Amino acid sequence: MAEEESRPSVTDIDGERLFAAAPEALFVVRGDRIELANDQTAAFLGCDPVGLDVHEVIPGWVEGADAGVPFEASLRSPAGGELPGEVRVRRLDPTTAIVAIRDARALLAVRDAEAALTEAEARYRSLVEQIPAVVYADDGDITTYVSPQIQQILGVSPEAYREDPGMWLRMVHPDDRVQVEAESAAFLAGEGGDLTDYRMIRPDGRIVWVRDRAFAFRDSDGQVIWEHGLLFDVTELKEAEARVTDMAFHDGLTGLANRELFEETLILAVERARRAETLVAVLYFDLDNFKLVNDSLGHHAGDTLLTDIAERLRGCTRSMDLVARQGGDEFLMLLADLTEDRADATIRAVAARVNEAMRAPFDLQNVEFHARGSMGISVYPRDAHDPVELLKNADIAMYRAKRLEPGGYVFFAADADDAMERLSFASRLREAVEAENWVLHYQPVVDLADRRVVGAEALIRWQDASGGIVAPGEFIPVAEELGLIEAIGEWVVDEVARQQRAWREAGIELELSFNLSPRQLWTPRLAERLLERLRSVGVEPSTLMAEITESSAMADPDRTQRVLRELHSWGLRLAIDDFGTGYSSLARLKHMPVDVLKIDQEFIRDVDRDVRLAGMVRAMIQVAQSLDMIPLAEGIETEAEFIFLRSNGCRLAQGFWFAHPMPPDELREIVGRDEPLGTPTL
Repeated sequence: MAEEESRPSVTDIDGERLFAAAPEALFVVRGDRIELANDQTAAFLGCDPVGLDVHEVIPGWVEGADAGVPFEASLRSPAGGELPGEVRVRRLDPTTAIVAIRDARALLAVRDAEAALTEAEARYRSLVEQIPAVVYADDGDITTYVSPQIQQILGVSPEAYREDPGMWLRMVHPDDRVQVEAESAAFLAGEGGDLTDYRMIRPDGRIVWVRDRAFAFRDSDGQVIWEHGLLFDVTELKEAEARVTDMAFHDGLTGLANRELFEETLILAVERARRAETLVAVLYFDLDNFKLVNDSLGHHAGDTLLTDIAERLRGCTRSMDLVARQGGDEFLMLLADLTEDRADATIRAVAARVNEAMRAPFDLQNVEFHARGSMGISVYPRDAHDPVELLKNADIAMYRAKRLEPGGYVFFAADADDAMERLSFASRLREAVEAENWVLHYQPVVDLADRRVVGAEALIRWQDASGGIVAPGEFIPVAEELGLIEAIGEWVVDEVARQQRAWREAGIELELSFNLSPRQLWTPRLAERLLERLRSVGVEPSTLMAEITESSAMADPDRTQRVLRELHSWGLRLAIDDFGTGYSSLARLKHMPVDVLKIDQEFIRDVDRDVRLAGMVRAMIQVAQSLDMIPLAEGIETEAEFIFLRSNGCRLAQGFWFAHPMPPDELREIVGRDEPLGTPTL
């Protein structure tokens, strides 16, 4: 009895209270039996373990565990399941011990994290030295790391760069240095974002455009304690953007300003005239016999004529005037900042010089050719109150000149007959919308690899009872103005969907495309309404493609991007039409969910013979491919153009060399033939 009283116990030192209050799970083992456990043990295991064999709770129980030396064990909860734990044993005597248990899940998580960190560091270094960019790190004063790619991109070794703190700023192009210093200081102060792309000069003199993206780690006071960044070589992208920008504002054949640049300049000129109370004149010039040149001497002679006319028109205008090619054989001249007392004399002097310049013959392939053109003139604010009306009235005057004075010029004048004709046209168009007097013709889309038809573009025609078939270019602008385009567009979608279903049921699988006008693009709930119409016909959106023009896409790019993403999310494929004729920001374009980039036919004509055009088209194809879009060339008319495009990686094409737009029955016959499309020369 005396021996039992001398044995240490939990209660000898008021231990029961301390035992219960201990923050960790504790229990007492006598022999192999758990005799006492605190509440923390019951909470950890999910039940009270008192009375259980310790081996049932700790399968890895070590009988002679060293005092204070922890070991890991997989604890078995009587309530079910296993828990990782860290076990410490304190022997009170050979048969009695106090056991402390800690949840080992946090320890295992730390261990796993350390292992993952080690692996991540190894992978990070491997990745850093493989990506096509310079990776750098610094502590605010000196560069602590720079990846080996700096040798290839900037032409300096990592060692030399780290040892020379001032090298980076010295290599920045002098014209960009002030801006880069200011943006860098703002970034370090936490007041700026990404740096604007800038130029650096390599030791060999070559200029490299770079995109610098840095990430700063700051202390509690906002001071940078460590900086990590990436330096990308974007020289090729900048060169491509410059080429596309030039193409966007200038005509590829003549080098004149194009319609886009002319309209932007016209808007500014009218605003200036409105403030200064001056006048602006637009001269709309169109060749009267250009088709004769193409038909008799070929397109190359036609291009030569257009180039020569462009040079003559430049010589007829003042140095501050703008000459532009509207397209085809049409040219525009903008005379701005005219005073009331000198306006008519200046306009007539320019018009007379144009007529005089056209009297001299042109040498086309050693053939003397006499060309003449008709010119319409509209003056702001006499004839119009805004740029759009001014340009339209110059166009009207030009057509009047063709009728009344071919080869001369005519000033715009409001005419009751013209007004009645426009009113009649609008009335007939409204009736056509009500009666749905439309038909669709389909122009095949051809895979250049095997010249097989893989799709078709739906093109609407108006069956006007009083005038036969009317082309879309004549009535679509009027429909836009009258607010009729949505009804016409809905008819097109319904008809394309119906035709697609009929062809699919007949075993003909073609991707059909239809055009969305700018007004349709901004229609509220466009995606929802469009998908409802397709579902009602039973057509999968993924079998159709919607086309929008480049100028429409870039008119409001943020809004366009939201609309296109919604359409694309439902499976509808998307195409940018007339690429190259309007200003596209590649930074915007790359975020748009576009599947096909359609290169405008203006750049395709004679691309095999025109070095400048060839470079532009190659750049467009590369832009499409770099953005994961399929390039499609429009307007192929010769075998040589076809061969050039196929050899330069263009995948799809349309054009008269393959087939003209045709009714659906004719297209079905073509698809069923075995021979490829195209009319190769023998």
